[in-house]
Amino acid sequence: MGRPAGTAEPRLPDPALVVLVGPAGAGKTTWSAQRYRPAEVVSSDALRAVVGSGTADLDASVDAFAILEQVVAARLARRLTTVVDTLGTDAARRRRWLEQARGAGLPAVAVVLDTPADVCRSRASQRDRPVPARVLASQVTAARAARSELSAEGWDEILVVDGSGSAVLEDTPGRPARAGARRTARPPDRAQSGTERGPRGLVLQLSRFPADEDLLGWLRAMATAAEDSGFAGIALMDHLIQIPQVGRAWDPVPEPWVTLGALAASTSTLWLGTLVTPVTFREPGIVAKAAATLSALSGGRVFVGVGAGWWEREHAGYRLALPPAKDRLDALEAAIETMRALWAPGTKPYAGQRVSLPETTCYPRPVREIPVIVGGGGARSLRIAAQLGDGCNVPSDEAGLAKAKTYLAEVARAGKNPDDALVTLLDLPVVGRDRDDVWARVERLRGGTAAATYAARHHAATVHEHAERLRSLVAGGVSTVFIAPPDLASPADVVALEPLAAALDSEPAARP
Repeated sequence: MGRPAGTAEPRLPDPALVVLVGPAGAGKTTWSAQRYRPAEVVSSDALRAVVGSGTADLDASVDAFAILEQVVAARLARRLTTVVDTLGTDAARRRRWLEQARGAGLPAVAVVLDTPADVCRSRASQRDRPVPARVLASQVTAARAARSELSAEGWDEILVVDGSGSAVLEDTPGRPARAGARRTARPPDRAQSGTERGPRGLVLQLSRFPADEDLLGWLRAMATAAEDSGFAGIALMDHLIQIPQVGRAWDPVPEPWVTLGALAASTSTLWLGTLVTPVTFREPGIVAKAAATLSALSGGRVFVGVGAGWWEREHAGYRLALPPAKDRLDALEAAIETMRALWAPGTKPYAGQRVSLPETTCYPRPVREIPVIVGGGGARSLRIAAQLGDGCNVPSDEAGLAKAKTYLAEVARAGKNPDDALVTLLDLPVVGRDRDDVWARVERLRGGTAAATYAARHHAATVHEHAERLRSLVAGGVSTVFIAPPDLASPADVVALEPLAAALDSEPAARP
């Protein structure tokens, strides 16, 4: 949620119901205008001006509040952030709004503007139609009473803002621990920065290629921007046809291993790899050869993302078999074992649990060990990642984070050190400069999806809010985030994400 630079105000949930409480002159309208878009604020004064002669037309109050109730109910039903700017002293209305928020599954926040009475009187006296002293005194008393009632009403957060603008969260019975309260991430240790263990930090995932006629020039420009902005690497999707979640079937999707070879010559620090290569596309020995060659060309900056494959259309279109899921997962296990055998020193025969090879001649050899990241969140995929891989990749939503914890438990069960495992997330965020820009992007991108649903699915927020979110992920043990904003198109878009790269520029906290 946006707020003025320099404030230390706690971050409130978003989307949410936010109810302001305070007398006239307390600063409610100013506070909300600094943090929310005009469309998100439902103001009784503004509605009086719509249905009456002006904001102070008390004769229009009944009609104004009737409209206010309709707007609040409609916005909450669509799970949109709704800021109610009234006196906030009517307990029955507060309870009704709270129940509507609960019904929509939204958190509810009460914001108390605890401005000194003399400041309120001074401000109220300067209005075009000054608030009578006895009316204001009554409002001040009612606001104090409302504040004492809030803790028993079941609000998820109660934020108290004093006259200086300082804000604190009051202890609220039953309020869950806030995500931002996690332990602080350790400072980066460059000697342990992961040069042997794979990419750690923010990796740019390229899935769209709006390059017009100069694909190589666009790729080089994107890579340069990522390197200059502190990204840890670049990953490419491995698809033969553009997937519908990203674009149109006829949009360009370059073959990743050829493309990564070009990027190796254009970069010097970025890790390079696929996210992910399906085992159904290429024999694992061919993938091993491509990755080993890329390692030699790039000085060892290579990882391999690998998965079981899933999209029937591209398999059929390229005459590739798509076996049942169990067979594909069997092939995934065999593929990882094959690649590791071919990357190992020497040329001797290999006889393993799943694979036998008459020789392991694969030159040039990788410069260093190539990390293998397994994509997929199914129970067996997580076990494969734990037993045979170096990391797993899951979505950045709550379900994905739960799968990451399951993966780490599987790593421990496999007798490996969870601190050495790569916990990577695929993040598809909508990132804006400010709140207005965020919602303009949501409207442009959402298609037929409800705005609130699309915003939640893509963590729609400002760049600084995303930085806070990523820092909390690092503090929770995430090592790597593959980021692919749905409207990423130019090097300037990459540079705008630099604060996110900085937020991930730290080692993950010790894992339980």
